[in-house]
Amino acid sequence: MRLLAVVLPFMLTLYAPVAGAVTIGGNPGPEHNYVCPHADGQPAVECYFDAVQHLYTMCRNVKSIEVIEFGYEKSLEGTNGAKSESCLDKQKLNIAQPFAAALKQAKQSKPAVEGLNALQQLWLAAMTELRWHDGESDDQYKARVTKPYADFTERIATIRTVLVAEPPAKVAPAKPKTRKTTPSAKAKSN
Repeated sequence: MRLLAVVLPFMLTLYAPVAGAVTIGGNPGPEHNYVCPHADGQPAVECYFDAVQHLYTMCRNVKSIEVIEFGYEKSLEGTNGAKSESCLDKQKLNIAQPFAAALKQAKQSKPAVEGLNALQQLWLAAMTELRWHDGESDDQYKARVTKPYADFTERIATIRTVLVAEPPAKVAPAKPKTRKTTPSAKAKSN
């Protein structure tokens, strides 16, 4: 019995939910939020905007490490580029949920949805273009992989403008269902 009194409180702490965990665009945050870490407490669209830039930066950093480790020419040989290829695959999966949540939030605005889809395509293209191109100088490469940030910022500003002009419809909270009781049911319960 004493063992149970000691072990039970310990076991309960293992199964207790994490205090203060919040979801942002479908992602747990803030301390557990890897996908959109700068959008704590903000709507799903803002999480997606943050994820676009953050996840691009993650893979850009991985590619930079490959270049430092192997040099531009050899960063594409054999398995040398495996880390950045893996990063691309991983981040495509990571952005899927924030993208879907952003589309859901903006679904009442056709221009906003079109803008989000265009931003997603731009992000995918930028991610695949992180590879060094044969004959490209260091300055050319760095300028090319830095340019998407300006493109992302421009697209995001356009989508925000559309959302301000045409805000998404607010979804009314669901009303709790009440059971209707008939007079005969009330009499039976008394």
